[in-house]
Amino acid sequence: MDDLLLRRVRPGLGGELADVRVNDGRVTAITEPGAPGFAARVVDGHGGTLLPGLVDAHVHVVQWATSRRRIPLDAARSAGEAIELLLAHLLATPAPQSELVVGAGFRDGLWPDLPHKDLLQRALPGRAVALFSADLHTLWLSPAALKLIGRDHPTGVLLENDCMSATAQLPTAAIDVQDEWVAEAVAAAAARGVTQIVDYEYADTVADWTRRGAPAARISCVIARHLLDQTIERGHRTGDVLPDSGGLLTVGPFKLFVDGSLNTRTAYCHDPYPGGDSPGLLELPPAELVPLLDRAFAHGLIPAVHAIGDQANTIALDAFEEVDCPGRIEHAQLLSPADVPRFAELGVIAAVQPAHQPDDRDVADRHWHGRTSRAFPYRSLLESGARLEFGSDAPVAPLDPWDGIASAISRTDDDRPPWHPEQAISLPDALAASSGGRRGVSVGDVADLMVTAADPSGLSPADLRALPVTATILGGHVTHLV
Repeated sequence: MDDLLLRRVRPGLGGELADVRVNDGRVTAITEPGAPGFAARVVDGHGGTLLPGLVDAHVHVVQWATSRRRIPLDAARSAGEAIELLLAHLLATPAPQSELVVGAGFRDGLWPDLPHKDLLQRALPGRAVALFSADLHTLWLSPAALKLIGRDHPTGVLLENDCMSATAQLPTAAIDVQDEWVAEAVAAAAARGVTQIVDYEYADTVADWTRRGAPAARISCVIARHLLDQTIERGHRTGDVLPDSGGLLTVGPFKLFVDGSLNTRTAYCHDPYPGGDSPGLLELPPAELVPLLDRAFAHGLIPAVHAIGDQANTIALDAFEEVDCPGRIEHAQLLSPADVPRFAELGVIAAVQPAHQPDDRDVADRHWHGRTSRAFPYRSLLESGARLEFGSDAPVAPLDPWDGIASAISRTDDDRPPWHPEQAISLPDALAASSGGRRGVSVGDVADLMVTAADPSGLSPADLRALPVTATILGGHVTHLV
């Protein structure tokens, strides 16, 4: 369908009522409401606000789609409570004894007790149990689950590389089932106004998305480190449109990890964590990072470097400066003051996840005590001229950009006062960071659009999180309509 007419919409924040015409995937006219005109399809916006479609710049799509079916453990305040939640769920929804029990979403950074394989064995003798932390950097396995993947481990609590390699060994649903789950998850994202997703799944995302067919959003297929040689052999470069995808699939950036995460206390910092002398885990030292960036960029791949701790961010920025290439730092949660202006100076995008800030405020107060004034420093980055791009890191946080937008402007997601409100940003800036930098709708724009039931201006954070999206348009095609 190449011809669409949006009746009775208000383009932009505070916009006036208008009709908007779309032809061949672009906005071609914005006219007075009710002007005569024919279109193959007419959508009534009912006076809603027309805005650019939303971009989730960091998603692990298969894990997000799968996590929607895992036992939720986010409410656990201890290892013991996590076991209780697990047992309560299995009592209400029994599963075959032979089936792998999978839970997700626990945050053990503030737990008074420690997860251990023996706790799972006592609670569910002989059952294979795999529990994923909210940040995906910790995997808690029972003895039977360890045996299932041919491993032994003293505690059953696997971190970082061990976690990720073990995750890849665990049994999963059949590919066709996973693809159905992914399609449902992307459709749910479209219902929240999402028109583009950057897929950071640790897999051959190019092959996976090519197999799945046309999605309900544009997909940028991130290249995992272990696929660098294969990607170069394929001749793929960041931004390339994949064939037979209708322009919806593109090659994404090249992903590397410098450190771990805050919750696991593996984010690599200049200062040690309380109670010890460890500053975290350096996954990729400069001597290895720089050649990887240089090789990737020489073959047209833009690097995306995971860095959470302040020293990890310094290392990443130093590497970008040495290689003299653009790129992205994913997360950038704790920054040294001297590093804030370097993002703009080096042309490095700060790809951040605002919903993590209220989720991590308590663990940051404990483990980054005295440094939290420079944690999640969104306003400082914007004022320095840096480009912000928002993502969810789903399933670490739900794939719903409105949650991130509300967190960025309020610095809280509950009844507690804002956490470091001096780093809050404005609604227009938050929307731009969630829309690939777009700040409104104009003639000539690509018709990746959404219509919200109300103007987001002036809404409370709670109302923003619940704001209904009445229509989503992808390249002129309606992907969601109420």
